[in-house]
Amino acid sequence: MAENVSSPSTPLARAERFVWLTARVLEQRLFEYHFLGGGADPVETALAAYRNDDDGFGHALEPDLRGPVSQPLHTAHALKVLDLIGRCDGRQVERICRYLTKISTPEGALPALHPSLRGYPAAPWIPVVDDPPSALLATGPVVGVLHRNEVWHAWLFRATDYCWATVESMEETHPYEVEAAVAFLDGAPDRPRAAAAAQRLGRLVRDRRLVLLDPDQAADVPVAPGYAPGEHHLAYDFAPAPGSLARDWFTDEEMERALDHLVALQEEDGGWPVNWRVWAPGTALESRPMVTLRALLTLRAYGRPL
Repeated sequence: MAENVSSPSTPLARAERFVWLTARVLEQRLFEYHFLGGGADPVETALAAYRNDDDGFGHALEPDLRGPVSQPLHTAHALKVLDLIGRCDGRQVERICRYLTKISTPEGALPALHPSLRGYPAAPWIPVVDDPPSALLATGPVVGVLHRNEVWHAWLFRATDYCWATVESMEETHPYEVEAAVAFLDGAPDRPRAAAAAQRLGRLVRDRRLVLLDPDQAADVPVAPGYAPGEHHLAYDFAPAPGSLARDWFTDEEMERALDHLVALQEEDGGWPVNWRVWAPGTALESRPMVTLRALLTLRAYGRPL
C-alpha cells in the first residue's frame, strides 16, 4: 500500500487494495494518476495497448465487447481516458477522428456496434447488424468530449447536428441514453442551447421515473425494459460532478441521499459492484475496477471524505 494512504480503514485505502488485486494495468495507472500523484504518460502507454492500426480501439477496452477489432464504444472509452488525464488533443486525437469518419453512418454519427464485431463474443443484448443505425449512446459522449477539449475536425459538424436533433426531440429513452445525452450537453459549445435542452431532459427523466430518487424505495420504481433486475440509475449517474447540467435536476437532499447510497455500496473487498447484467466471468472482473474509479471520482468531486 502507498504510504500516503493514512489508514487501511478508509474508503480510499480499501479501494486501493482492490485495484492492486484485480484491476487491469490501465485502471491501475488511472488510480495512480488520480489518487497517488502518478503521471499521465504511463496512462497513455497502458491505453496504447488497446489501439489498432485503423486508429480505433479494441481488445475489450469496454469489457462487454470482446475480441480485437475496433469499435465505437471502445474508442469513446479511450477518449474519456484521455480527457481524464488532460491529453485529449494533438495528433492522436486527429487519428481517432479519422477512424470515426470511416465508420460513421450516412447521418455522420456513430453506430453503437460496427459489424466488424461479428464472430467475436459480445453482450447478448447488443445486436450486430450489417447496416447499423446511428446511436446517441456512442455518438453523444464522443462529441461532448471533443467539444469540451476544443477539438475541431470535419467529422464533428454532422455528428453534432445529429446529437442536437436527437436530444431535442427525445421522448422515449432509457437511462444509458440519457447519460450519453448529458455527456454531449456538458461539452456542447452552445451553452444556452445546452442548458435549455438539459432542463427539458431533466423533466423527462423525472416524469418517466428513469432515476431512483430514494434508494430505500427501489422496489417501487420500475427498471427500464431490458435492464437487469435492480439496475437503477441514481442522481450521481447522470450528474457525476457538481458542474454537470444534470445537477440541477435534483435537490440537495436528493443528491446527498444518492451519495450516501454510493458510499454504502462499497463492498468488503474494497471495490464497488456492477449493477448491470453479467454475461461472462471476465466482464464483471474487468468492469468493477472501472466502476470503483468512477465512484471514487464522483465522491471526491462532491467533497465526500475518502
